[in-house]
Amino acid sequence: MRALHQSFVARLRAWTKLHHTATFALAAAGVLLATAIVVVVFMFKPPQAGAPKVAASPTPKPAPVYYSPLTGEKIPDQASSQQAVTGIMIENSPDARPQSGIKPAGVVFEAIAEGGITRFLALYQNDKPQLVGPVRSVRLHYVDWVAPFQASVAHIGGSKFALDEVRNGTYRDIDQFFNAPSYWRATDRYAPHNVYTSFERLDALNQKKGYTNSVFTAWPRKDGAPAKTPNATVIDVKMSGIPYNSHYQYDATSNTYLRSQGGAQHLDREAGQVAPTNVIVLDTVMTKVFEDGYREQITTIGSGRARVFQNGTVTEGTWTKKDRGSQISFTDADGKEIPLSRGQTWISAVPANQGGGVTWK
Repeated sequence: MRALHQSFVARLRAWTKLHHTATFALAAAGVLLATAIVVVVFMFKPPQAGAPKVAASPTPKPAPVYYSPLTGEKIPDQASSQQAVTGIMIENSPDARPQSGIKPAGVVFEAIAEGGITRFLALYQNDKPQLVGPVRSVRLHYVDWVAPFQASVAHIGGSKFALDEVRNGTYRDIDQFFNAPSYWRATDRYAPHNVYTSFERLDALNQKKGYTNSVFTAWPRKDGAPAKTPNATVIDVKMSGIPYNSHYQYDATSNTYLRSQGGAQHLDREAGQVAPTNVIVLDTVMTKVFEDGYREQITTIGSGRARVFQNGTVTEGTWTKKDRGSQISFTDADGKEIPLSRGQTWISAVPANQGGGVTWK
């Protein structure tokens, strides 16, 4: 056996002397193979039970969308939804027309102030025109409507009952009588139809008084679109006499109601024809009350008939307001609250007990 081993070694040495290149190649291959075996043995780790898997990249969340609680329209951020609401009393006698700053208002309440003459309470939150007016005095029924919005109330004095209420310390009263620098008299109109204000001044006044945000119950909203089968494209609202009665023509292109009054387009002097998205007509009771003389008073607390016009259609229902601090609501025949299309809402309180009303086709 030993002789056989010696013979094999002798032949191997003789072969390597004759084949130097092949010998080196085989030796190198052996070293590489041995190295690979060592690496695999020492570096390989078997999978462990329950080892976490590599998580897939999360799907990016869509950017949040914010809506104005006053109009239901999109706004840039959450802070915008909490901005202070400001209500401004705007005159509507023929000498006050065309008014300024009405078209950008988020909500407008219309009612008779005295002698059949209507007046507007215009509410603003995100759209802030730099010319609004003419500004006039306040009545108690407008105070009832503005109260739930936690809004500042811009006006020039008012009836006794209205002033007793709005000056009782629970309202954000920014009466011109006590804040004259925030208002001015225009030179192109005569008094008392020439008092104007701007949101540059009113925002500064609100900021100074600490009226920086408003929290209130918003009406339910929805995305509006022209109805496939419209049933109310022409609306006529009777308030008192011809100068104060209004007419609406539905415009499907803009999905708004083009407003006229006194037989002419109702114009915002700077922004063009007034065109609310929603028109709501409330049946109310108007009575005479003695304050500083006899004045009209509109019933605002309780409930009554309501007609809600939007998207070229009408929904007949009921308005309800439990008390001065409660928000007015609008419900259909089944008692469900009616969602309003996003945009300006115009609310007319007609004196149903004295011939006021609404027709449509």
